[in-house]
Amino acid sequence: MSSSARPRPAGTPDAGRPPADRSRSRSRSRSRCDRLGIPPALAWGFLGVLLFMTGDGVETGFFSKYLADQGLAKADAAVVIAAYGITVALGAWLSGALSDLWGPRRVMTAGFAIWLVFQVLMLTVALPAMNYPLLLLIYGLRGFGYPLFAYGFLVWVTAATPPRRLGTAVGWYWFAFTGGLPTLGSLVASATIQVVGSYRTLWLALALVLLGGLLALLLVREPTGRTGLAPDGGGPLATLAGSVSIMRRRPRVAIGAAVRVFSTGSQFGFLVCLPFFFTETVGFSTSGWLRLLSVMFAANIFANLFFGAVGDRLGWQRTMTWFGAVACALTCLALYYVPAVAGPHFAACAVAAALYGIALAGYVPISALVPALAPRHKGQAMSALNLGAGASTFAGPAIVALALGPVGVEGIVWIFAGLHLATAVAIRFLEPDPEFTAPAAAPAAEDAGLPAGRP
Repeated sequence: MSSSARPRPAGTPDAGRPPADRSRSRSRSRSRCDRLGIPPALAWGFLGVLLFMTGDGVETGFFSKYLADQGLAKADAAVVIAAYGITVALGAWLSGALSDLWGPRRVMTAGFAIWLVFQVLMLTVALPAMNYPLLLLIYGLRGFGYPLFAYGFLVWVTAATPPRRLGTAVGWYWFAFTGGLPTLGSLVASATIQVVGSYRTLWLALALVLLGGLLALLLVREPTGRTGLAPDGGGPLATLAGSVSIMRRRPRVAIGAAVRVFSTGSQFGFLVCLPFFFTETVGFSTSGWLRLLSVMFAANIFANLFFGAVGDRLGWQRTMTWFGAVACALTCLALYYVPAVAGPHFAACAVAAALYGIALAGYVPISALVPALAPRHKGQAMSALNLGAGASTFAGPAIVALALGPVGVEGIVWIFAGLHLATAVAIRFLEPDPEFTAPAAAPAAEDAGLPAGRP
């Protein structure tokens, strides 16, 4: 009997149903995905990314404090997070070029394996010994894992989705990404730390990543991502070189990448220092702080969609300047002074956290603005923007590592507020190139296969 004629085991969803019914069921499922703007062939990948990034985001709100509680100096904990940020930046930069060479699925597989191996090493070797050099090495190398997996899938989405649906598909990608890191991740941690403690919560994170990775790698069978994406004659070195040299050839692209670094630099810096402030100074429990973090990024998820539309109506630069840069400067200060005055009052602190999350979304139009600076080299411009996005995970913790001792958390919020105001000035120089016409313009061949940048 052929495999196509073999009856399904009893108890499976389609057991005992006529083939026509099963076909109609699959058609309805595909139709629902199409209406939502989710490419049906990639649907399991979005769920996989959500679960993977939830697991990766479990540690986000408490890991630096956990290291300090286990005896590591606070400044050393910030250095560990900053080292992780360096490898995240490199992984984000490499994901597009390696997808050109290997195909997105193999890049995702590499990131999945890296994350699992070094998480196990961290949990079984580095954390029990609380060895600072070993933590730097193992946690730093784990930083390659999530960008290769997650940004590899982003490349797959951009390569396999028809252009007319690409914007919506990429929107769903970022919804899954930020829904996991740090929103659901922080919510999971806030619940499980009270029950099983911080160390076992990190093991739970590994289980979530394992489940998400397997769902994406085993159930997504779309063929585009299984082979290298570069056209004949293309190569990863040329792609990487172009993503750097364009910042010399087009200085405004370099300014845009710098704005991207500092647009979320405060976010990653706050994830290092605010756990100490809210738990040791304000008086929240670790779970209470993690619930505040979930509020912050739940607000950010929906504001991302809103400010994308606002930018198209009011103008990208104007939206970024006022709703992004200036609003972030003000809400950075609110994150410190509201709890300093109100104490552990959850509602008041949640409002401050939500406003900061909303303000971060004001920078969303940068993903449209930067390619408009180099319309004939959109792919290279977006690669440079991705480099800035990855670098922000290093820059914020590095600022905290340098400034926490001398100026404390109060000084740090003023530093980040000043950097956001500096981006407001820099944004004024990001006028789109006169050659920029319509988003539907055909991309240059050299731009093929490169991922879109994160808002």
